[in-house]
This record gives sequence, C-alpha cells and structure tokens, in this order.
Amino acid sequence: MEKKFKIGIIGGAGYTGGELIRLLLNHPAVEISFVHSRSNAGKPLHEVHKDLLGDTDMLFSNSWNNDIAVCFLCLGHGESRKWLSENNLATEVKIIDLTHDFRLKTNATIADRNFVYGLPELNKADIQVAQNIANPGCFATAISLGLLPLAAAGMLGDVYTTGITGSTGAGQGLSASSHFSWRANNIQAYKTLQHQHVAEIHQSLEQLEGKEGVDLHFVPWRGDFTRGIFVSSTVDCGLPLEEVKSLYTNYFKGMAFSYVSENMIDLKQVVNTNKCLIHLEKQGNKLVIHSVIDNLLKGACGQAIQNMNLLLGLDEKAGLHLKASYF
Repeated sequence: MEKKFKIGIIGGAGYTGGELIRLLLNHPAVEISFVHSRSNAGKPLHEVHKDLLGDTDMLFSNSWNNDIAVCFLCLGHGESRKWLSENNLATEVKIIDLTHDFRLKTNATIADRNFVYGLPELNKADIQVAQNIANPGCFATAISLGLLPLAAAGMLGDVYTTGITGSTGAGQGLSASSHFSWRANNIQAYKTLQHQHVAEIHQSLEQLEGKEGVDLHFVPWRGDFTRGIFVSSTVDCGLPLEEVKSLYTNYFKGMAFSYVSENMIDLKQVVNTNKCLIHLEKQGNKLVIHSVIDNLLKGACGQAIQNMNLLLGLDEKAGLHLKASYF
C-alpha cells in the first residue's frame, strides 16, 4: 500500500471540524495524525461527533506536531491569524484555513506565509503550486460560481442577489436565531447589503473582469433547514438565453464539481455532495442565475479537501465521491 499523507486539524469540535474528520477518515490517500481541541482534549472524537462511533477510536489532542503534510485550521474567525502567530508551525507544512482571516488580498500574508484564495473554478493553477490556501466562504462560493462566467466575459455591472442558508451556516454556538423553536417554520433576512462575504465576492469577480465596477447587492436569509444554500442573482443581459448557456457550459467544461443544469435545481440535489449546480432563466433583458451548494461541503470542508487534493497532486475528486441525500 502506498504511503499516505499525514494530516492535522486544529479546532476539530465544531461543525466544520466534524465534517472534515468524516471526509478525511474515508479519503484513500491520507491519514489523520491529530485532531486538536483544547476544550475536548482526551475525549474520543465520537463523544463530540456522535456519528463517528465505530468509525474511529481516535482522541482529541491538546498537542500538535509538524510531522504532517497539511494542517487544516477550523477555528473561529480571527483565531487562525492568532494561532499562527503564537505557534511555530513548520514552513514546509501546507495550510488550509477555513476562516475568513486570509481571504482578502489585503490581509493574505502573515510572516513569510502568503495565502492563495482557494476557489478552484477561479484559481486552480495557483492552488496547485501554493503552500497556503484561504478556503472561500459558503455564500461567497455559491454566489461567485453563479457569476464567474459573466465576469470572465466582462458582462457584469449591478447584481441583485438573494440567498438562503441552513442553520449549520451559523456555527455550533447557540444564539436566539439558531434554536430549533425559532428556526422551525421560520425564515428571516439578516445582514442586509452588508454580509461579510461580499468583499471576497467582489475580489473574485473583479479579478476576472480585470477592473472594478461590479456592484453586488446581497440580501441573505436564514432558512428553517440544517444545511444547503440556494442563491438567485439577477443581472441585465442582452444576449439570448442560448448564448448565455453556451457561455456557462464553456466556462465550466472539464471542471470537477460545477455543472449547468437545463432543469430547475433544488437543494436536495447537492446536500451531502461537493457539487455546485447552476440553472439559468431569462425574461426580457433580465437574466437570473440560480446556484445551489451544500454549505458544509462545497461551501467549506468539501472544497477544503478539493484544495488539499490539488496541493498534494492527487485526483481532484479523491475522497469526494459523495451521494446526495435526496430522499
């Protein structure tokens, strides 16, 4: 059997940490060396992530080591920069950070480490030769993937976007709007026109447009389901729908997980997968781009594994042949 790459996880007790563990335990080319958690050190992983009972007897660790190929940072936003400044992680260890600490080019560096924005449909060549990856946000992934072909064609101006996300997008900490009794049979807009992912979306779209000028107006919604994101973006477009479809299919041709659908799409098609599905509709001069992802997979840990595969020269889809929870 070929030697496997050793992997470490810092911050393994939350939703993203648990999802990452599940994927890595079943990945054919890696083995988990440690899962660090200060609050759960010494406990079996399956005490926190209860579905792992029978899958692993590994314990959470209060220590870490440099004998790994890749380190995943699954900390709270703002904590990755702090952790790296306080711990001497070897420069040869590749980092995939799942927080927003290094996503913007204006803050993508710490000490001698520079982070590449890890959206494979945008930066695949750079990811393959990178040492450190800033994994994109979930809404940023869903919205950007729906708009990249238009940006590449220089066809974006004002964009009006709505998107609804499941409760896991809010993290594991309790709040008034994450309780079942509040979420059930309820939806709510939040962070209207000021969501934290807007800046990284602008950065990606303007990278392809080659200029500033994209104006994204985004209204996010909290949904009464656990996982998944459904986004609808509306733009002005003078091209016939068939030409727009060709633009999209050509852009995503040969890409590992993003697909254009001729039929209407829904969340159940992508939940528990690393896919992004896109559907286009047009009325008059208005083009609507629908895009759906699983926020914990393509919006977080699945994309992180996809980036790891690219960093390590593995098959981009390795460990990510997942089945949708359709029924």
